[in-house]
Amino acid sequence: MKAILTIGNKNYSSWSLRAWLLLRESSIDFEEHRIALDTPTTQRELLDVSAAGRVPVLRLGDLTVWDTMAIAETIAERWPEKALWPVDAASRAHARSICAEMHSGFAALRSAMPMNCRAMGRKVEVADELGDDIRRIIAIWTDCQRQYSEHGDWLFGDFSIADAMFAPVVLRFRTYGIDLPESAKLYPRRLLKSDAMQAWLLAAESETEVIEAEEIGQ
Repeated sequence: MKAILTIGNKNYSSWSLRAWLLLRESSIDFEEHRIALDTPTTQRELLDVSAAGRVPVLRLGDLTVWDTMAIAETIAERWPEKALWPVDAASRAHARSICAEMHSGFAALRSAMPMNCRAMGRKVEVADELGDDIRRIIAIWTDCQRQYSEHGDWLFGDFSIADAMFAPVVLRFRTYGIDLPESAKLYPRRLLKSDAMQAWLLAAESETEVIEAEEIGQ
């Protein structure tokens, strides 16, 4: 049974990237179904795929799963051999905690620094709340690098759901020129070297649609 993943624009859709990267980096065969966002037909097309009317959406035969964390958990269950959560219980709890924090938090970061892969060199004002979000991300990556780097260059050594969840933040920092200390650079470097990530960026840069609301910064 081949998975079908519905995503939005690769240039802008951060939640789509998370689900797509999880499948691609894990070498799970899937069919990609792309719906361009912010067009007159977008909502109708999305509702044809899921009643939630948002991307990403995963289809596995008769099963439809929406929301990135639900998709991630479903993938981890269906392909347990991929070990998409850390095997160690304490590390797994740590990974789940930072994934949940990313899923529900960082509102200032999302608003002030939308994902825009093509917009390299943009600058935005780093106000107090945005600065707090950036510092928290750096603290998370620093902590993971300190604890798990001896096992590999991903956040928990090997690739996991946590890496997919934080991937759009790496691209946000890349777009808006956020400097990182050496203590937090290992994971972003590893992500950007990934063949899957390079394929996503190439496709994003080739897209022609422009969503004006996402074109933030100077």
